[in-house]
Amino acid sequence: MVQKKTHFDFIEMKKRGEQVAWITTYNYPMATLVEKSGMDMILIGDSLGMVVLGYNDTSPVTMEDCISHCQAVRRGAPNTFCIGDMPFLSYHVSVEESIRNAGRFIREAQMDAVKMEGGEAICKHIRAITDAGIMVMGHVGSIPLGSNQINSFETQGRDVQNAREIIKDALAIQESGAYALLLEGTPPELTAFLHKKLSIPVYSVGAGGPCDGQLMMWADMLGISQTIPPKFVKKYASIAEIELKAFHEYINDVKTGVYPSKEYSYQILEGKEKEFEELLKEFE
Repeated sequence: MVQKKTHFDFIEMKKRGEQVAWITTYNYPMATLVEKSGMDMILIGDSLGMVVLGYNDTSPVTMEDCISHCQAVRRGAPNTFCIGDMPFLSYHVSVEESIRNAGRFIREAQMDAVKMEGGEAICKHIRAITDAGIMVMGHVGSIPLGSNQINSFETQGRDVQNAREIIKDALAIQESGAYALLLEGTPPELTAFLHKKLSIPVYSVGAGGPCDGQLMMWADMLGISQTIPPKFVKKYASIAEIELKAFHEYINDVKTGVYPSKEYSYQILEGKEKEFEELLKEFE
């Protein structure tokens, strides 16, 4: 059985310089494989809106969507550290509502932590949630939260002004009590600086190597997504091609009568063939 890690383990891994490998996934079957592989963490991201539900961005994703998918992943990966991604407007209305929504991830979905996108503007919410005893991972850089915000994988922090804002956001998030920080789409130089500057673990998704670990989305790395992946994605398999080949073979087998053969059919109990023939004659 996989030994479930805690945030103390991730702090020790940072001290040792040991990289954390984690993945974004959304369902039970994939979660079972991810846990079996020995992955350090799982993020159930609000990107499920695009990857699973077919939305154009993450803004339509609801708390119910997130809780349901988090529950499915937890059932598939009971011994893996899991992080629930708080969706658009779930922590923007009031501090009280932010705490209530974060609490749902812990109480209803048995998550180990929540992730919140944004900088200084949401720090009072981070502080309130952490004060309530819930671990929060911050997320800055190229953040796809909301229909009117950045919804691409364009690198952030490439100019001095933008980099200064990200640094200020990162420092504020740490000060607010977050246990870790995810950087998305930032230059490696900025990532390396924050990795050294912050005492909490700093992770990368498209933010280069000099940090405490890497996050990848399962549909991208396995070649399942039909969209063009971001530049930082390394494709480790081409599952979509395998699936399409299988679908084509199945269609052909059905239309030509090859499937289902006797091998894939249930048979009348041995010795009961005559009785069965007589039964059918009754209804002719």
